[in-house]
Amino acid sequence: QVQLVESGGGLVQAGGSLRLSCAASGRFFSINTMAWYRQAPGKQREMVALISSGDITTYADSVKGRFTISRDNAKNTVSLQMNNLKPEDTALYYCNADIRPTAWASHFASWGQGTQVTVSS
Repeated sequence: QVQLVESGGGLVQAGGSLRLSCAASGRFFSINTMAWYRQAPGKQREMVALISSGDITTYADSVKGRFTISRDNAKNTVSLQMNNLKPEDTALYYCNADIRPTAWASHFASWGQGTQVTVSS
């Protein structure tokens, strides 16, 4: 069983910064893509940033230039550095990982429980 545990959310003023972290634990063969998603009240969950196993990154247009995703493959962690935060960044942020449980098994998506980010104006 795989667990993703997020940390680092909180309340910050507009223009401030936060760093989210997510650690994967349990038994698995490898982790492919890791990503951060967010969901604001009344809105659909959206991809914020994604990083491949080869460190290729993709960002939502709304966060380009402000957020940076990174990963540490040795520690099975992914982080999201969020700078110049805006009130519209307020949401529940979820960590996502594409897990291969064994060398011969198919991938599956694993999700964390979410960490709240609130940006005040």
